[in-house]
Amino acid sequence: MSVTDRVDAAGYGKSRLQSSPFRSRVAHTLLHMRRRWQLYALLLIPFIYMIVFHYTPMIGAQIAFRDYSARGGVWGSEWIGLENFQRFFNSYLFQRLIINTVTLGLYSLIASFPIPIILALSLNQVRNIFFKKTVQMVTYAPYFISTVVLVGLLLQFFNPRFGVVSQISQGLTGQPVNILNDPTWFQSLFVWSGVWQSTGFATIIYLAALTTIDPALHEAARVDGASRLQRIRHIDIPGIMPVTTMLLILNLGNFINIGFEKVLLMQNPINTGVSEIIDTYVYKVGLASTALDFSYATAIGLFKGVIALILVVTANWAVKRMGQEGLW
Repeated sequence: MSVTDRVDAAGYGKSRLQSSPFRSRVAHTLLHMRRRWQLYALLLIPFIYMIVFHYTPMIGAQIAFRDYSARGGVWGSEWIGLENFQRFFNSYLFQRLIINTVTLGLYSLIASFPIPIILALSLNQVRNIFFKKTVQMVTYAPYFISTVVLVGLLLQFFNPRFGVVSQISQGLTGQPVNILNDPTWFQSLFVWSGVWQSTGFATIIYLAALTTIDPALHEAARVDGASRLQRIRHIDIPGIMPVTTMLLILNLGNFINIGFEKVLLMQNPINTGVSEIIDTYVYKVGLASTALDFSYATAIGLFKGVIALILVVTANWAVKRMGQEGLW
């Protein structure tokens, strides 16, 4: 056998050795899927849903780079490149939309993220089961209220003529208060009503994470003389840290997806200056206006999606740099 033949034979043998672990993993995976095909069959419906409603529509995102017309369709419309993006960046509303969206998103994140953690840590220390379950039920119930009903409650509660807040103000000061038509109150009403609605649901997630902590750690801490606050700081908080970081990453990625329906329902001609965000502007440009500028609206939505992706990747990188477990 020549030197070339020996090298080729050695390389072939090496490639077989390198590929054998891969083949074994594939065979093991296929065997696992065959034995548990019922579980994978259950995944088929959500998988099809994701493909049909989340990935297939991405084909239409190309109209952001076209001058879309219904006659030409997605593929037949003229390609104009980045003109729609440049139009948005040069718009006089660009700065206001970005500021309103980021401000409202950060306000919501700062206000809504720590409160469920504090409530979960507090409820975990409660020994009265009846009181604990009652608080859970009372805080979780608002989560089932629809956005339309929630905004309707706000409109009734803060109505300047017959609202509870206005009646109390009139009884104390002799003057009614018109919070709904005061732009400075819009962000606080939006954020804290959202905190009231979503705190109970987020608390359940953290309570579930707290149940995974080994009770022996608390018993050992009690023996060593640790106080309740010390046990919360050194046992409970590190125990829920993986869940906390995961939710923080997701919230950072979604903080510019503030809530189109709620903002639109709370808008009025007086507070538009602080309530107009990217989502409501996309709706008005793409659907509510007579021009029906689908290309321009798609470009703005695509720009927002890219920003959200960058935020998720950056947050995941920062969390992993701090020694915590990221999403990937």
